Amino acid sequence: MTTRWGLPLLVVIVGMFMSVLDTSIVNVAIPTMQGQFSASPDNIQWIATAYTLCLGVVVPTSAWLGERLGLRRTYLLALVLFSVFSALCGTATDLNTMIVYRVLQAIPGGVIPVTCLTILYRMVPPSKLGAAMGLYGLGIVFAPGVGPTLGGYLVEYVDWRLIFYINVPIGILGAIAAMIVLPKFPATPGRPFDVPGFVCIAAACFALLLAVSEGQQWGWTSYPVLMLVAGGFNLLALFVVIELQVKHPLLTLRTFRYWPYVNSLLLMAIVYTGLFASLYYVPLFLQNVQGITPWNTGLTVMPQALVMAVLTPFAGRLFDKFGARYLVMAGMTIDGIGTLMMAQINTEMSRTAILLRLMVSAAGLALCFMPIMTGGMSSLPPQITSAGSAMTTLVQRVTAAIGLAAVTAFTSIQQAQLFADRSSLLQGSGPGVDPRITQLQGQGPGGLIPLFQELTGKVTTQSYSNAFLLVGICVLAAVPLAYFLPKKRPAGGSSGPVEM
Repeated sequence: MTTRWGLPLLVVIVGMFMSVLDTSIVNVAIPTMQGQFSASPDNIQWIATAYTLCLGVVVPTSAWLGERLGLRRTYLLALVLFSVFSALCGTATDLNTMIVYRVLQAIPGGVIPVTCLTILYRMVPPSKLGAAMGLYGLGIVFAPGVGPTLGGYLVEYVDWRLIFYINVPIGILGAIAAMIVLPKFPATPGRPFDVPGFVCIAAACFALLLAVSEGQQWGWTSYPVLMLVAGGFNLLALFVVIELQVKHPLLTLRTFRYWPYVNSLLLMAIVYTGLFASLYYVPLFLQNVQGITPWNTGLTVMPQALVMAVLTPFAGRLFDKFGARYLVMAGMTIDGIGTLMMAQINTEMSRTAILLRLMVSAAGLALCFMPIMTGGMSSLPPQITSAGSAMTTLVQRVTAAIGLAAVTAFTSIQQAQLFADRSSLLQGSGPGVDPRITQLQGQGPGGLIPLFQELTGKVTTQSYSNAFLLVGICVLAAVPLAYFLPKKRPAGGSSGPVEM
């Protein structure tokens, strides 16, 4: 274990930041790419869907690659490939080419987070683990928040292709820095690759992520979605059976013997769903309902990212002193209250009011997210830390997609019901007709368009409000689970020597 871990940690944060940033920055450019590629709304979404699907497939192999090649070599290779494939994405001239390049980009993009987290646990002393995870958390919670701001500026004032090209110089400089300052970790190339286990977990992740990605379009009760969900869960069950039988499993399921770790996965899934619901619905509300430009939308959500950037390292230091339990309980309570405050959203709400509510939620999230992850990981024995890193990243990716899809399904049902309820009150004829409707009808076929737009905005806003209410209740309901996290600071450590 090295005592000089500060500079290597910064190098690791660079790679983590790049990987997570790419999950949110691209969304802002999708409407522009749709116009340039002449793609339909359904097809253009595959730019994001293909990336998410491939991430879920690649993550389980990351721990094996780290052992086979060595963590340092795996990180360097993933960083260089991520930069190369990002450059290829920037050169895409049609939709099919872009989707292929996004799949290639996701392969190193899925390896980077697992490798980074494992490196951190190998080189940081136990007494400084909370502070290190606080800094590392900037790449996880700050990058999704700053993505819409940076992406909005590049799309509106420069060129959407820069959202991919910007990864190239950062990746090259990060790789050079890693070669210079990152410690060497001994490789253990003797473990064979678990092909049956990989096929099962990869196919299961692909099926479940595809179902939740396309459920809104295909219908949640349609045969394709139901078959994908059933197949995904059956493959997961088969994966568990295989992993318990093979001598060298792809993912060590022994991590699930430790309740604090399992508990941390449950809590992480809940708060991560809340974070991505906020990052997804607030920009939609600002642009589609209030008509704000992408750049100004990014500026509105930027303070949320800044709050997390300031408080996340502070939460790491508090974790070193007090442990995870009460810090997570306090953070989740604040996060839940802030999310419930977002349930007050309406079409006339000012950007300042939205900004303040997002900052309250972000403060709670910053206080609880890293302690949740650190408290769970520190409860694992050092020899299975790598497997815990892979499982943690896999849960983050999958639950973010599935949780957001569940909230999206809820808002769609709400919108349909609210439209039906409110449109029934707008009678166009008969004794109870509103004189204003008669007046608007007299203006011709387009006379009712303003009324329809107003109704659409209010219905959409109300459905988002109900979504925030649901998420806030779920976060607060999960606060008691935080009591079962470790109370004391971690006593874990490195799983082996680190060569400087």
